[in-house]
Amino acid sequence: MVENERIRSGKPELLIPAKDLEVLRTAVRYGADAVYIGGSAFGLRAKARNFTKEEMAEGIAYAHAHNVRVHVTANILAHNADLAGAAAYFRELEELGPDAVLIADPGMFMLARENCPSIPIHISTQANNTNYGTFAFWRQMGASRVVCARELSLQEIRQIRDQMPEDFEIEAFIHGAMCISYSGRCLMSNFFTGRDANHGACTHPCRWKYALVEETRPGEYLPVLENERGTFLFNSRDLCMIEHIPELVEAGINSFKIEGRMKTALYVASMARTYRKAIDDYFESEEKYRACLEWYHDQIRKCTYRRYTTGFYFGKPGPESMVYEDSTYVGDAVFLGIIEETHPDLGARIMQRNKFSVGDELEIMKPDGRDIKARVLGMKNAQGEAVASCPHAKETIWLTLSARAEAGDILRTL
Repeated sequence: MVENERIRSGKPELLIPAKDLEVLRTAVRYGADAVYIGGSAFGLRAKARNFTKEEMAEGIAYAHAHNVRVHVTANILAHNADLAGAAAYFRELEELGPDAVLIADPGMFMLARENCPSIPIHISTQANNTNYGTFAFWRQMGASRVVCARELSLQEIRQIRDQMPEDFEIEAFIHGAMCISYSGRCLMSNFFTGRDANHGACTHPCRWKYALVEETRPGEYLPVLENERGTFLFNSRDLCMIEHIPELVEAGINSFKIEGRMKTALYVASMARTYRKAIDDYFESEEKYRACLEWYHDQIRKCTYRRYTTGFYFGKPGPESMVYEDSTYVGDAVFLGIIEETHPDLGARIMQRNKFSVGDELEIMKPDGRDIKARVLGMKNAQGEAVASCPHAKETIWLTLSARAEAGDILRTL
């Protein structure tokens, strides 16, 4: 297991989501201190690609080789039928050796203690962790970290930190999608579609458009307009705390968590690189951090996002600061692919994700924070034939670019 040097030194851990091996490697390259992933079952993102046992072993080995920790989610609210399989799953994790397992259910907690005793247990936000008594309870049970409920303010987190021993870790979400339901415990998906959000199968009905029906007029849908686009009563804005790194540090949060285990490599790279730089800049000097706020915001805007909120961190928000008037994502940049290798004669090889053409200008996004403009001078397919564009998703393409690209760099539109 990887020792958490940043927490020991006082700098918070940057914890980044990964839906598959490609995104895990991207998170590691672009600045994560730790990544959290899910297996094929028992996590709350069943629709994510997730990891087979073999992929998990490969991902853990890759992360550990780069001194990055891996946390595995097993945070469903379990039913009887889940328990035997969960016990076997935890025994597999004991062999694989991740750095933590994330649990919400007390029954799952007991199974983890019995079947993977060498792996630290972290308590998920799904467990409704809203007070220092709850944190103390989980510490007494043997957990090494608790994830704050998203309904906590910074003041409340500071109070919890003051009540906990210094070596007990506090984790909190600082960026990403917010759930309309308390600590993410939602029944809407189950009610509408039969897919259980608490088993990882959420269909996100909070993002749907709603209307009003009066009981004596069935079938007549009456709009309750928030604006011309319709009514989105449950659709929360996304969380963004990039402007509040000092307050998060002051509150005593040990691990800064980014939401997004369904997100692309571009999103993960952008969030990891931006928050990595923000944290490091702040610990170098607050003046440097303040001076770079525009750059941080610019990088975040290049990714897909909804409008942003600071959630509950500065007190209970009103509807005007939480509910968003549309469920559509916006974003300035398009993910084109990751440089997989370079060759002095063939150029740079990618597995293309969106169409682009010879002559197009794009941006090479580097882990160190640089963004380099480049023009596509030439393009060949996997058979070595010259082509003018790459219209089919996941084509293998060799590129000749006007600027140098290296393995691990990400290509995106300007």
